[in-house]
Amino acid sequence: MKKLGIIGCGWLGNHVAEHLSDRYEIFATTTTEAKLDGLQLKGYHAFLVKFPDEPDPEMEVWDVASNLDAIIIAVPFSGLRGTKIPMTGKRQNLLHFIGDFKGQIFYTSSTGIYPDAEKEFTEEDQPASEVESENFILEKFPQANILRLGGLMGGERLLKNYNISNLDQLVNHIHYADICSVIENMLDNHSESKVYNVVAPVHPNKEEVISAQKGIPYSGGRTDIGRIISPEKLISELDFTFQYPDPRYFHD
Repeated sequence: MKKLGIIGCGWLGNHVAEHLSDRYEIFATTTTEAKLDGLQLKGYHAFLVKFPDEPDPEMEVWDVASNLDAIIIAVPFSGLRGTKIPMTGKRQNLLHFIGDFKGQIFYTSSTGIYPDAEKEFTEEDQPASEVESENFILEKFPQANILRLGGLMGGERLLKNYNISNLDQLVNHIHYADICSVIENMLDNHSESKVYNVVAPVHPNKEEVISAQKGIPYSGGRTDIGRIISPEKLISELDFTFQYPDPRYFHD
């Protein structure tokens, strides 16, 4: 059985691990000691690892990394909507922890790297080499795949469960099940050095989504004017079909 490392096995990492655990032996890190037992009960190899904001001279190379086939990095290293925040030390700690890894790497970035503007954005609008929170991983691991994830939804994470403003704003959301499928597809294809927007292809506004999830008729109109993150490159290159293409029905 192949071996998969998940650095930062939180909400998303757990879903990915569960999706792939029948095919991969899972090695997962968490920053919370209380979560170790839960990960171990699922049959994963669990490690307590923290990445402090300052360089940690005691940070050791992950001793299992050299035996892994792939690593997924699900630790946040960027600010909201492109905000630059000092994480140099934290990033150094991560790079040192991974060591001289040669296998597949997946780095979970965010569509927050795109500016707040009313247009449709593609990956070419923001090359990863020019995005500080992505380039740091590529400088050491040029084989890394950058996944720019939309708003993480699915399961208990539904828009109707939150206090929402700007109801006419278009959404760029993604269901966790489709993230898992994208990663599985790329693992099978041995993808390297790819940059993809991982976002559902339908972009209703927030009020539409909430109305659908609450079973309330929506009487408003649909506009295509707003900040839209395009997944067309992902769909084309991976011949990918979304299980949940429309955020209005993420609860189904």
